[in-house]
Amino acid sequence: MDTTENARLAPLTTFRLGGPARRLVTARTDEDVVAAVREADARGEPVLLIGGGSNLVIADEGFEGTAVRIATRGVALRGTALELAAGEVWSDAVTRTVEAGLAGVECLAGIPGSAGATPIQNVGAYGQEVSSTITEVVAYDRQRGEVVTLPSAECAFAYRFSRFKADPARHVVLRVRFALEDAGGLSAPLKYAETARALGVEAGDRVPLGRARETVLALRAGKGMVLDPADHDTWSAGSFFTNPVLSAAEHAEFLVRVKERLGAEVIPPAYPADADHVKTSAAWLIDKAGFAKGYGTGPARISTKHTLALTNRGAATTADLLALAREVRDGVHDAFGVTLVNEPVFVGTAL
Repeated sequence: MDTTENARLAPLTTFRLGGPARRLVTARTDEDVVAAVREADARGEPVLLIGGGSNLVIADEGFEGTAVRIATRGVALRGTALELAAGEVWSDAVTRTVEAGLAGVECLAGIPGSAGATPIQNVGAYGQEVSSTITEVVAYDRQRGEVVTLPSAECAFAYRFSRFKADPARHVVLRVRFALEDAGGLSAPLKYAETARALGVEAGDRVPLGRARETVLALRAGKGMVLDPADHDTWSAGSFFTNPVLSAAEHAEFLVRVKERLGAEVIPPAYPADADHVKTSAAWLIDKAGFAKGYGTGPARISTKHTLALTNRGAATTADLLALAREVRDGVHDAFGVTLVNEPVFVGTAL
């Protein structure tokens, strides 16, 4: 393990924001990850786990504890079964599954971050979520002091949620196992209308895996959602807010507010979440509340490519980012009565 005192954390995040950690440990094996966390726990120190840093907002004051950078590597593909070490680069892993002719995660191409982060957030995009293919998560249980294997059914997966997100101090993800599909080189059935339109097919159709991956990458790049160090629109955490899930009563009130503000002819996006709830679009809410692409005059602004991404234009601080996030959140609530919830994890700060 490599240990650095008073280590800069900003370069380890896609926002490129945040102060230093008292100590940074880089762990390259599962055993090193467990040892680093166990030692910090024994000292009573706070622990911050860092993978790809694509979902972190770290306070300008930094982190008074031990940050453990999970840099483990390992890919095992046996038939349709895939196992990834937590530190594997997720987008590279997706590419490997497509090259192997296996379906199930091809529409998650281009998502930044590490494989170990995917079950925590139940990462999803363009009609796919990792929960549909994850079979097991191997993790270090800090409460029990041992490595455990959790089947998918015990991970409490929901929209951008899991038991790991609900109780972030308990488990350290070490490995993730997936069951993919051999569909003869074709994708899983396309569930997302935008993807199907871009491919010129109908929802539910299958297309060659490579075409699905390349189309998703092009869609993401057009929204500034593929990392590019030279493009400040990608200095973000991707979608900053989750899509709101509204009860029937909340949705009815929301429609009244939309009618009052935008007119009776305007119909906001609505997708069934379950029998009693409706999901709407955070990007639509932000735009209709008056926050267009490129909004802002300071060093933190809304992306010029996508209203759902808040970005560091190169000289921002975390305080700048949070000020913009609060302005957007409060503006949407004032306009439509809906409270947006942040998707990234906050460290040492809050909205």
